[in-house]
Amino acid sequence: MGVPKKRTSKMRRDRRRAANNNLRTAVQVTKCPNCKEPVMPHRACTSCGQYKGRELLPQAEA
Repeated sequence: MGVPKKRTSKMRRDRRRAANNNLRTAVQVTKCPNCKEPVMPHRACTSCGQYKGRELLPQAEA
């Protein structure tokens, strides 16, 4: 098994981690089945206050 010959510096380690940081997938945005507004998954809709067919948040009056 390979063993590193020299210790990796903090700068080199952090630079490698920063370069791989943008490889994460973007958050999927879905449409609310009630009002068709974009909503992040597993969160109540901010415009109509519904989540899984139930009203959780009081409806915001515009």
